[in-house]
Amino acid sequence: MIIFPYMRRAIVSTSFAALLLFAFYREGESQTGELKQLAPDVYWRAAGPDKKIIANAGFVIFRDYVLVIDANYPVGARAIIADVRKVTAKPIKFVFDTHYHADHSHGNGVFVDAGATIVCSAECIEESVRKNPAAWANSAAEYKNEKLEHPQIGFNGKMVFDDGAHRVELIKVGPGHTLGDSVAWLPKEKILFTGDLCVNLRPGNNVADVDADIDNWVRALDGLYSKYDVAQLIPGHGLAGDKQALKGQSAYLAAMAKEVRKAIAKKQTVDQAAESIDLTPYGMWGADKARNAAGVRAVYAKFRAATVRERTLN
Repeated sequence: MIIFPYMRRAIVSTSFAALLLFAFYREGESQTGELKQLAPDVYWRAAGPDKKIIANAGFVIFRDYVLVIDANYPVGARAIIADVRKVTAKPIKFVFDTHYHADHSHGNGVFVDAGATIVCSAECIEESVRKNPAAWANSAAEYKNEKLEHPQIGFNGKMVFDDGAHRVELIKVGPGHTLGDSVAWLPKEKILFTGDLCVNLRPGNNVADVDADIDNWVRALDGLYSKYDVAQLIPGHGLAGDKQALKGQSAYLAAMAKEVRKAIAKKQTVDQAAESIDLTPYGMWGADKARNAAGVRAVYAKFRAATVRERTLN
């Protein structure tokens, strides 16, 4: 049985974002690019050194169809389809975009052409329609023979795929990394696919999306840590882990938010804040000083803008 609680048809990039995304490309070289079975009928396709798949992807084989988690770039989408065909001939009927970012959704058209329907949160659809045309245009040369497809089905809160043997719960937890962040939870196998809400690699995370909400992002991570008994966690980027990755990601982001607020209260400039805030104690998430500085600048701009709005309203 497939439950569709909400259905509808599909109705900037910054310098910070470009810098932060670049680190994912660089760090991807340390990943395996392998197809790995996590549990019966549940697979993880790790991002690889050939860069065909920049973000981690996964898929679940149900009785009559396959659900793919994250579409990737077009070339990555084709690599994922090839991996699915290595283990099953069942049709790929659904693809779940954890969020709208290009490395998780620009392969939608490849899957639609293969007969799949793209699903994500309602907010993710809105973001795709509002933001992805410009991002797509920036890759026009690379995408010469591709087409932009927005997700076709959006859900509010939760969407469940359940055929009696397997259950996948798609849960909207954003705003966080983006406005429409959602995760895929497999309660039977205790596997969580987080998209970029959580990454598990050295440079930490991209906090620069215009709709990112770092405070709710921390709450979402802490909520997932508290509510779900996660045995295996597949992050948006980086190596597989467990629920401790949620705690590590949360601590890094919470510290960034706290220290930026302190810097603003001290009337430090953004340059002073970026230079003085030290996030290196936060494990691999804080190991890249240049990336930390870029994140601090992005969060500083968001917090300063919020402060100005609040003063204007008062």
